[in-house]
Amino acid sequence: MEVSGDSTCAVVASATAARTRVVIVRTTRGTIANYNYVVVDIATRSALLVDPSWEPHVVLRAVADVGAHVKGILLTHSHPDHVDLAATLGEHFGCPLWMSRQEIAWSGFHAPRLVPIDETPFVIGGMTIRPMLTPGHTPGCMCYRIGDDLFTGDVLFAEGCGICPDLDGAHRMFESLARIRREIHDTTRIYPGHSFGLPPGQSFATVQRENIYLQFGNRDDFAAFRLRKGQSRAKLFTFQ
Repeated sequence: MEVSGDSTCAVVASATAARTRVVIVRTTRGTIANYNYVVVDIATRSALLVDPSWEPHVVLRAVADVGAHVKGILLTHSHPDHVDLAATLGEHFGCPLWMSRQEIAWSGFHAPRLVPIDETPFVIGGMTIRPMLTPGHTPGCMCYRIGDDLFTGDVLFAEGCGICPDLDGAHRMFESLARIRREIHDTTRIYPGHSFGLPPGQSFATVQRENIYLQFGNRDDFAAFRLRKGQSRAKLFTFQ
């Protein structure tokens, strides 16, 4: 696959911790915008992609610009806007694709290099990846914690949470968000699949302050609000 096109406005930012660098890559299709991530171990230049989608030249340019060697692709869930480039880039880089076994079983998603995983941590380069099963948006949604960064897909946005299909999904989402509140430190940076205004990489302390879905104390109140009638579908997909 050739790298072509100008991605300077799509690679919107990067953040560097002691061991890793996160390159934030914005891709679009029509009016919808997604955030993909290139997570680079500074010492080894090994890299992981998170939810690559839609514009291969943009993702490949981001990888080339940081001189990284892609060793794997982390998939938070199976929706098309999060797996669109997974199989193609897996073949291009000759690397595995990781997705929760629950998501694979539920969705039927398949790709030549797909590897089902559970919550067992694993190491790539110098990076320890700690998967967190966080169902609700889909039955097998997975967040990935790497150092002080959490990649949340459609589970947690800075300003909200993912759509839940029904009451059971909303209850599961409440429990997943409660788990994140218990296990994630205030200083952890949150990297979601979409943004409604706040840029990716907000501290969890900021997300807790800004996000109404993290304010509920019981699952029934949460579910009633998440599933409330009259929500504008256009606003639900007003990603920035």
